[in-house]
Amino acid sequence: MTALPGLPGAVGLSQLEVYPWPTADDEHGGSPHMHLTCAECYVVVSGRGRLETFDHEGPATTELHPGDTVWFTPGTIHRAVNDEDLRVIVVMQNSGLPEAGDAVMTFPPEYLSPEAYPDAASLLDADGGPSPERARARRDLAVEGFTELKRQWQRGNRSAYEDFCAAAVRLVRPRLDTWEKTVNDGALAAAHTALRQIGALRRDDFTHLFDAHVSRIARPPRQTLGMCGFLRPCVPARPAGA
Repeated sequence: MTALPGLPGAVGLSQLEVYPWPTADDEHGGSPHMHLTCAECYVVVSGRGRLETFDHEGPATTELHPGDTVWFTPGTIHRAVNDEDLRVIVVMQNSGLPEAGDAVMTFPPEYLSPEAYPDAASLLDADGGPSPERARARRDLAVEGFTELKRQWQRGNRSAYEDFCAAAVRLVRPRLDTWEKTVNDGALAAAHTALRQIGALRRDDFTHLFDAHVSRIARPPRQTLGMCGFLRPCVPARPAGA
């Protein structure tokens, strides 16, 4: 199998059906979480919902309707709420790094240590396979922590968000070298390629245009239990053994 090129600009792309499962606070939807180095964008395809967010300025809510495009930067705790069959296209910075480690769910503080977090975040059941029950359980735990963050804010405790950020940094620190390589091999390499092409055009060298081609990824099957819902990642195929 011939490897496909990365997606334009080395972004990540997924089709998302936000979980319809009810939550303890009488909503439906996914797990509140935060990315530490990646921006993310929702392009609403169908349905209706909301994006609940929390950052250094406190909680906010953004309506989601078909045709809307909503994006947020690193440090934004976000939760997709499904009011009616909410489906979105998710565009992620840095080759889809948010789905490859740049995400920390808003579990209560006692679950945010390097020792406790992996078990709480795991999707694996007793048989060792991904389980909707585990996805739902970790979602509920994240909602519990998110609800407490908002409660602390309303009580005037502005440091609870910063405490969560500090715990998130401790959790992801072992992955930073891998993230750096992902950015170097993806977004940075794509930018350098574009700059080389611009330089070539200044010299009237347009030979890179002869490398033009079209790529296609067929609609992927539902195969992933994500934090927000059922994911169909649009990942370029790689050669066997890659």
